[in-house]
Amino acid sequence: MIPISKRSLSAALSKYGQIIEKYPSAADRVLFEMGIIYAYAGNEQKDYRKSLEFFQKLIKEYPDSGYRQNSEVMLSQLNNVLIKDKTIKMQQARIEALEAHIKGKSSDIITKQTEIESLRQDIRNKRNEIAALENKIESLELKIFSIQHGQADKILIEKKERRMTLLSKGKALKTYRIALGGNPVGPKERQGDNKTPEGTYKIDSRTRGGIYHISLHITYPNERDKKRARELGFSPGGDIMIHGLKNSFSNIGELHTRRDWTQGCIAVTNQEIEEIDKLAPNGTVVEIRP
Repeated sequence: MIPISKRSLSAALSKYGQIIEKYPSAADRVLFEMGIIYAYAGNEQKDYRKSLEFFQKLIKEYPDSGYRQNSEVMLSQLNNVLIKDKTIKMQQARIEALEAHIKGKSSDIITKQTEIESLRQDIRNKRNEIAALENKIESLELKIFSIQHGQADKILIEKKERRMTLLSKGKALKTYRIALGGNPVGPKERQGDNKTPEGTYKIDSRTRGGIYHISLHITYPNERDKKRARELGFSPGGDIMIHGLKNSFSNIGELHTRRDWTQGCIAVTNQEIEEIDKLAPNGTVVEIRP
């Protein structure tokens, strides 16, 4: 998603202030959306405490609001993040105090270093837990965003940039880094050439739980593809999909984009294909540009 700048955040705050003044009945929605804005990972001014204040105010002042349940979920997740962040800061301070203490005291350096390493490992664990909680928050934001703005009606794939963007009514919902076929330059011409097609297609089916986690099948070859292959005397091939990673390589995550490795398909991480699966129904247009 597009990062929220200081300027766009100020504009949003001003706009929501005007909405509350002009339409007081929409105040609960304004509070909810401002809470989302301050919790959003792409916001340069991200502030979990401010986000908490908006959700708390909504729950207190609008107990019958339709946004109450989602606000309570967000409140719980944000509180967990703040608690773990506070723990990290306390442990970091403890590390600094221990490091100062062991200076010049060689006799107990080993003991102190062991304690320091233990604390550092605990910090790493806490950071991993925070990352997991932030992933949950992002997933909730994605769900809320899709409810408010609808599902994607188009997927734009730009081969040269190795970029895929989900669009709804011309507005970008989310952008992903991708890997392509092992022979990526130019349109697919025949079966086995390891090229990713170029043209306009649609998602017509999907497979969940397969070798690539989730696969969204696109309608390659179209009539133009068939004609080109026929003129060349080849089969155009098929089974072109947007898919996740092989089950045995799912843990490499975004590192998979360092090279083009598919047989002509478009690949993303397993977490990303789960998002795309939710946002892009069958029938979604897929435009693949050079």
